[in-house]
Amino acid sequence: MSKTRWGVLSTAEIGTGKVIPGINRSQTAHVTAIASRDLARAQAAAGELGIGKAYGSYDELLADPDIDVIYNPLPNHLHVPLTLQAVAAGKHVLCEKPIALNAAQAEQLLSRSSDRLVMEAFMVRFHPQWLKLREIVRSGALGDVRSIQAYFSYFNDDPDNIRNDPAIGGGALLDIGCYPMLAGRFLFGAEPERVIALIDRDPNFGTDRLSSAMLDFGNGRRADFTVSTQSVLYQRVHAIGTKKRAELIVPFNAAPGEATLIRIDDGRDLTGGGEELITIEACDQYAEQADAFSAAVRGESPLPYGPADAVQNMRILDALFASETSGAWERVG
Repeated sequence: MSKTRWGVLSTAEIGTGKVIPGINRSQTAHVTAIASRDLARAQAAAGELGIGKAYGSYDELLADPDIDVIYNPLPNHLHVPLTLQAVAAGKHVLCEKPIALNAAQAEQLLSRSSDRLVMEAFMVRFHPQWLKLREIVRSGALGDVRSIQAYFSYFNDDPDNIRNDPAIGGGALLDIGCYPMLAGRFLFGAEPERVIALIDRDPNFGTDRLSSAMLDFGNGRRADFTVSTQSVLYQRVHAIGTKKRAELIVPFNAAPGEATLIRIDDGRDLTGGGEELITIEACDQYAEQADAFSAAVRGESPLPYGPADAVQNMRILDALFASETSGAWERVG
């Protein structure tokens, strides 16, 4: 069967550097067109990445009858509008995270044409290391897992970078906080009942540059995390049980050509005497994501995560921002 044909909205770095190469490494998908509001930029990206068509407007790309799927990596405030436009043009859409600026905006996707699929692009949910960790948690090998902890940070104080513009969805929580937030949902297989956050904002940009959060999943289970756009580069995810703990060493930005490691520790001492390393073979999580979405587009398997899941992610993030204002626990939804 021929591969699903993908078109990409914009020459955003996440697309050209990671997602497009991943799609083209997949078994069932291939990027056939790319668009930019600057035709020269689209042509340059097409030449570098071996893409057959380049368009100087998003409308031209969406009108191409030879495209099955649109990948939308535009700035956060354009995710919902361009996704809806793509669906109206008859395309399925894989949209970058976060799906919207807030839950109310994301809910617009629930009324789209139901014969076109929309999925939020959390590639980590398709990486074998995440699937293996979830399997370990569910197996009981760690004992009773009551705590998920995560940290994710990088340093970026460039005033011209879109991640530092609050008007279009910049800041730590929306850019990277959505990943450790998702880790709690993914590993517990449950939804948080209430959340609380402590947020520090950049005095010049107005974006949250250091955000810490706790999510209460009930029954003594919690996920807590810290994310920062102005701290040293670092990332980890820990699942801590009554018998053992498990750690994803590179949970979010796993390199496509490198194996990943899950560290298991039985806690017999504090110096690693009870450590065991599980090696996960190298894979491209963006390719895995493309294959999963293509399978759903073909009708070969159900859509793993749809717009309702994306709306739930935004409801949790909304509650965290509400907690910043109230200084108190906030209910989700």
